[in-house]
Amino acid sequence: MSDHSHFLTRALSPKPFAVILGANEIASAIAVYLHRNGCGVVLSHDPSPPVFKRGMSFHGALFGDHAAIDEISAERVETSLEVLSALSRANVVAITPLGLSDLLVLRRLDLIIDARLQGPAQRPDLRNLARFAIGLGPGFASGVNCDVALSAPSRRAAIPVGGDAREPRKLLERFVYADSRGLWQTAVDLGSRAFRGFVVGHVHGAPVSALIDGILVGVARDGSEVVEGDILAEVEPRTRQAIWTGMDKAGRSTASAVMRVIQDYADRRENSNSTISQRSP
Repeated sequence: MSDHSHFLTRALSPKPFAVILGANEIASAIAVYLHRNGCGVVLSHDPSPPVFKRGMSFHGALFGDHAAIDEISAERVETSLEVLSALSRANVVAITPLGLSDLLVLRRLDLIIDARLQGPAQRPDLRNLARFAIGLGPGFASGVNCDVALSAPSRRAAIPVGGDAREPRKLLERFVYADSRGLWQTAVDLGSRAFRGFVVGHVHGAPVSALIDGILVGVARDGSEVVEGDILAEVEPRTRQAIWTGMDKAGRSTASAVMRVIQDYADRRENSNSTISQRSP
């Protein structure tokens, strides 16, 4: 992981404070990269959509589980004092059920990143809520509701809206979806062996089954409220390549893209300030 701390402090502040909306594996990877480079990071959990790649995220810390990625641990916080205390410790990011409005009163945000990866819908305007705002995934547009919009790895990479049977079935079938709204209940663990027809869990009492054989690399937490279309589980058919902990390629590539965007922002600010200085008498 390259050292970007010099341009983080140059672009934002001597001790940058970042809020990431979301606690999924992408949000968590970004948190690791930012923390490694001198940023205090708080992840604000949104229950929609449910986090299913739990072993690759800090999500478990919300429920008292030990959650660590690349030697960075997450600590659940519920008050402003707890946030500040957590951010003062080495190798710790904060994760909280508090919403953005609760975090805005702590101090001026240097960076806000919406990494919830929700489906297409109207997005909040993040501009002016922080020195720099990044939106990930559908619904964001640079200069409209964020400073910079980035594409993000889609959990439905091969599935257009409404589904399309012409798409490769292997990509289509690795995910297990909710057919209706309700309470998700499951007793299976990440890393479990699954097979076609294996009941992964139940939504509102109705069984939900895997469509292919493989390893469960993602399973939404038992007790989650879900809606139709939410991803509940992911089955990796290539059993020898199955990974369900740590940081995957998608997380690293997205986090790297975020760091590049911040570096570009730092360069633009520096060039702008240099131009202003040269014009001053």
